[in-house]
Amino acid sequence: MDSTKLMTMKDAVSKFVKDGDAVYLAGFTHMIPFAAGHEIIRQKRKDLTLCRATPDIIYDQMIAAGCAKRMMFSYAGNPGVGSLRCFRRALEKGVPKPIEIEEYTHFGLSGRLFAGATKMPFLPMRTNLGSDLPPENPMMKTIKNPYTGEEVSIVPPLNPDVAVVHVQRADAKGNCHIWGITGEQKDAAFAAKKVIISCEEIVDESVIRSDPNRTLIPDFVSHAVVCEPWCAHPSYTQGYYDRDNEFYMQWDDITKEHETTMKYLDEWVYGVEDRAAYMKKLSSEKVLKLLPKAAYSAPVNYGSV
Repeated sequence: MDSTKLMTMKDAVSKFVKDGDAVYLAGFTHMIPFAAGHEIIRQKRKDLTLCRATPDIIYDQMIAAGCAKRMMFSYAGNPGVGSLRCFRRALEKGVPKPIEIEEYTHFGLSGRLFAGATKMPFLPMRTNLGSDLPPENPMMKTIKNPYTGEEVSIVPPLNPDVAVVHVQRADAKGNCHIWGITGEQKDAAFAAKKVIISCEEIVDESVIRSDPNRTLIPDFVSHAVVCEPWCAHPSYTQGYYDRDNEFYMQWDDITKEHETTMKYLDEWVYGVEDRAAYMKKLSSEKVLKLLPKAAYSAPVNYGSV
């Protein structure tokens, strides 16, 4: 791979996301790569398997746009608000097109990623047995514990065709710093066949090397690096901007009908060229409201002889 992987989101999606791919847009609560999802919509990718532990409203938008054939997930909802209306409309009414589902617990899906990242043949777990999920999901199987004879539930590894991981900062090679809530980003990057990194800022390699404990994703798993400030809005990126809670509530009203959903997508996704153009449409009052106050951690001495 090239030592420098910098490119635009448009080029990264064009190069690495293909029709029919299994796509994992990573991020737990924060650093959800909305800009990548919007570019996938603009490029009219179709028949995708959308994988994510918490689909959130980015997958609702991609489903409404007709990108999805299947969704592999655990919890699906508009956090703190209610259902994902576009997801339910596709599942229950086939609008805009029917969607298949493959459902897990949070631990089940994150466990699949971990197994994929570590090249394990499967992952044993206790949480499936006795639940309603195994009869609905043939991917959940059981084996006999060779040590005790006990029945154990297992899930297979997950290796998405492409993962998109948003981080606070990265160097041009794709070494990445993450802080705040760390969810499944590392496992998604190591499990995926191709990895697009989006970041709030590009920094020199020396900055990354200065704090190795924050380097959760190394360059050898990164295929593209996209400098995309505000990539995660209306989600948040710790230290850069806060969560736009107002929009999450607005989304519930926007998506009451498919027509009003498409009107939003026409204006805010299809109607803008990229994330920079999207941000220009946001009011300055909104942007200023989402900027966080500084809260620095104490410095760490990595001194050596």
